[in-house]
Amino acid sequence: MMSIITRYSETFYVYSVDECFLNFKQYEKLLCLESTGAQIRKAVWKEARLAVCVGMGRTLTLSKIANHVAKQDKERAGVCVLRTEIEEREALAQLTVDKVWGIGRKLSEKLRLLNVVTALDLAKFPPQLATQQFGIEVKRTIRELNGIECKKWDEVRKEKQNIYSTRTLGCRVNDIEALTQALAKHVAIAAKKIRAQSTSTRVMLIFASSSQHDENPRTLRKVIHFESPTSCTMQLTTAIAKEVHNLYKPGINYYKIGVGLLELTNDKHQQFDMFATNDAGNPALMNALDNSIVGLAQTRYL
Repeated sequence: MMSIITRYSETFYVYSVDECFLNFKQYEKLLCLESTGAQIRKAVWKEARLAVCVGMGRTLTLSKIANHVAKQDKERAGVCVLRTEIEEREALAQLTVDKVWGIGRKLSEKLRLLNVVTALDLAKFPPQLATQQFGIEVKRTIRELNGIECKKWDEVRKEKQNIYSTRTLGCRVNDIEALTQALAKHVAIAAKKIRAQSTSTRVMLIFASSSQHDENPRTLRKVIHFESPTSCTMQLTTAIAKEVHNLYKPGINYYKIGVGLLELTNDKHQQFDMFATNDAGNPALMNALDNSIVGLAQTRYL
């Protein structure tokens, strides 16, 4: 599902297993956002047989509000775009305060004691008073509800259960060796991320696709299961090399590739299979590899 959704913007953030943010700011004047939302829904249903709703707004919080409205209002056909302040206020009035992103049940109970019942009530609540009584995060939420961007993707990150590394390729790839190398690069990036949070993966997703604008767009994917959780880049790369033939088809000019490390488990609480061949990797080697990835990234921008 994520590989389908992320075709529509070069700037995106997979927030959770079933939520993704796309940034359309640079295309806003060129696109019909309602039409784009409808295209995303149609593509996900056609290729993955999953029903999704699309919400768009000036801030992350307002886009989540729009998504709630898209789910509830059948006349919108699963797509809600909040363009004006009037539309935002109408949407906020429809939702109870506990539906606001980051508020939740316990905090909403305290807010109701102050007659803050709907999301619109919260938007009208004095930000400074919110800081004094509930903390800075509620103040930021109020500002977001009023169209002031306060939250960034990196600041709203959930504890990762899945980690992806995907990229639109600078030039098309049409041979299996180049495709393998591109996937190996991204599995190294993803593996570094899971090691940084002391987790390992049980399942790896690899995918490659041509451009949606090609005459016959194609997306190919393969799910790889491991006997026991691993964060070893060598083991992950070996698995890609064995399975890349499932992605490669002669004649396809690949435009976008990616790797997802799924079903992450905490390294401190792993339960291994006594019959499996456990490969914990070489921690010193992995640390050296991670440092080399940082070095390459720094060199790129010099």
